[in-house]
Amino acid sequence: MTVTTPVRHASPESRPTPSARRVLPRLGARARRITLIVHLASAGAWLGMDVVLGILVMFALNAPSTPAAALAIAIGTFVGWPLVGAALLTLLSGVVLGLGSKYGLVRYRWVLVKLIITLVLIGLVVGVLVPSVAQFTTTASAALGSSGEFELDRQMVFPPVVSSLALLFAMTLSVVKPWGRRRGTAAAR
Repeated sequence: MTVTTPVRHASPESRPTPSARRVLPRLGARARRITLIVHLASAGAWLGMDVVLGILVMFALNAPSTPAAALAIAIGTFVGWPLVGAALLTLLSGVVLGLGSKYGLVRYRWVLVKLIITLVLIGLVVGVLVPSVAQFTTTASAALGSSGEFELDRQMVFPPVVSSLALLFAMTLSVVKPWGRRRGTAAAR
């Protein structure tokens, strides 16, 4: 005769906590501080470059041809890889912070919104801004070399304004943390 024992389901107290199920370990205090400093510095650099871009664009739009061409070349010196580098470093450090903390990447709405803002802005910078700047920098160089006329496209006002506002919004989300956890995500401990 065999004796069977009833199957007991684990009580909520004995189930693994979300932190026990984590695939990636949490960042230690020192690593988190360093990553947070890198994240803040790179986001600040990105915002600073957007502000400088906005100032240079405003001056270039109101300047005569030769100074406008020189300003366009100045814009081209940092809108390429320095701006993309700051943006990618912001993304990378943010992902590390998200994966290494209780907030996660998609667990909290405000973190998810920040991630989406960052990805959209990087896509716009790489896909639209960098090629546009490369094109008008080439035109500006040719205008300076041949004493030709150069005029910056008025549409260049939008990238620094949109990017600066979006980055300020993302930074505000980091401080205010306005929305709670998304539905269906486990509670973090």
